[in-house]
Amino acid sequence: MVFSSSLFIFLFLPLFLVFYFISGKKLKNPLILVFSILFYAWGAPGFIFIVLGSLIINYYIVNAIYRESRYRRHLMWCSILINIGLLAYFKYANFFIENVNSLLQTIGLSSLNWTRIALPIGISFFTFQSLTYTLDVYRRVHAPLKKLTDYLLYILMFPQLIAGPIVRFHTIADQIENRSVNETYEQRILGFLRFIMGLSKKVLLANTLGAEADRIFSQPESINSATAWIGILAYTFQIYYDFSGYSDMAIGIGRMIGFTFPENFNNPYVSQSITEFWRRWHMTLGAFMKDYLYIPLGGNRVNTKARLYFNLWVVFLISGLWHGASWSFVLWGAYHGLFLILDRLFLIRMLSKIGKPIRVFITFLIIVVGWVFFRIENLKDALSVICHMFSFRFNSHVILSKEFVLAMIFAFIFSFITLLKQGRQLESVFYFKDAFSKPRWWIFIPCLILFILSVSYITSFGFNPFIYFRF
Repeated sequence: MVFSSSLFIFLFLPLFLVFYFISGKKLKNPLILVFSILFYAWGAPGFIFIVLGSLIINYYIVNAIYRESRYRRHLMWCSILINIGLLAYFKYANFFIENVNSLLQTIGLSSLNWTRIALPIGISFFTFQSLTYTLDVYRRVHAPLKKLTDYLLYILMFPQLIAGPIVRFHTIADQIENRSVNETYEQRILGFLRFIMGLSKKVLLANTLGAEADRIFSQPESINSATAWIGILAYTFQIYYDFSGYSDMAIGIGRMIGFTFPENFNNPYVSQSITEFWRRWHMTLGAFMKDYLYIPLGGNRVNTKARLYFNLWVVFLISGLWHGASWSFVLWGAYHGLFLILDRLFLIRMLSKIGKPIRVFITFLIIVVGWVFFRIENLKDALSVICHMFSFRFNSHVILSKEFVLAMIFAFIFSFITLLKQGRQLESVFYFKDAFSKPRWWIFIPCLILFILSVSYITSFGFNPFIYFRF
């Protein structure tokens, strides 16, 4: 079940909100948990019992970590191995066997027999959240939750279960146990407006752009320079509005029920370097990687520059692999890791000598090329697309629909509008930080129009993918 579906908008969400608002204080958390289990079971009924079983085991291990003094470290590693083990098995076993079989065939041996394993929806996201629970309790950042149901709620809460934002335990623990201060009429209105804006980003922009990108990349034999650039630019904006739109919807639903989830995007395409891009793109993943991987590796506090660059490279190789079990994702991570190292070596210093628009353009170009590896998992096809992009052979006429052109124009405007204001950052209405700090009467009409347009699109077209479900 996706947020941008008729089933969710007209049945699941209204039914949940009605029950939630009329229920007593003691029933609110159990009610969210029940609906969250139903939400997950709807899309992955075969995995819900595996997920619940592993979470229950982890809950009692972490409680033991908090009580024990002698075996705390051993129990911490036990919890980490259970979580990482499940992720490795379900997400990477197929990838491992495929590579082993390729190696065996190369040396003339027979392949291993293997039944492909299905990937549980959202496993990367709830694994990371489970890890933050373990590590925050182990580090004494916060005490464990008193109730098993509250822990299950933290991991399985349906607004952010499937695709984040990644909510670290210590930032939300107190809200799980008491959030009455945040449950106001004003917050519910703001949450609903945020949901509408996220829905419109996802449906009106990402879906329209994604349909054209899929059409182009499904016909690799007909790709030339024009179609290659149109396809990858469409995907560049699709993945941003798809994922940020889903994050907006998650943040909005959370706000309606008293939770404050962290922001996940901050106008990433106006970045002036790849280093800045990763401060703005999928910010909760970046914060997780920094605090739970980069700093434990030594971070910036190392004796040599070589070790610093090694730490950066490892973090982004793992980040690439986290996104998908494919060598193209590993290459995408290595690609970004390389430019982060180049930033530290000379690139930021060199680009500082030219104007801001040019810095933004160069950074955006680097990002776009990187998305080729993210979109096309076959390395040979990805390199072919890049070759077409830079061959500049525009030898055919491209026909584009009016809907696609309009979506591309709006996607470009809302991605780069913040460049128009110097000093204090200008946030467009798509990001809510200024215009939506309080409910204002004038915003209801455009939101109502966007909601009607989004619902019309959903009921009229069958194309409604969500990119990050596969991660």
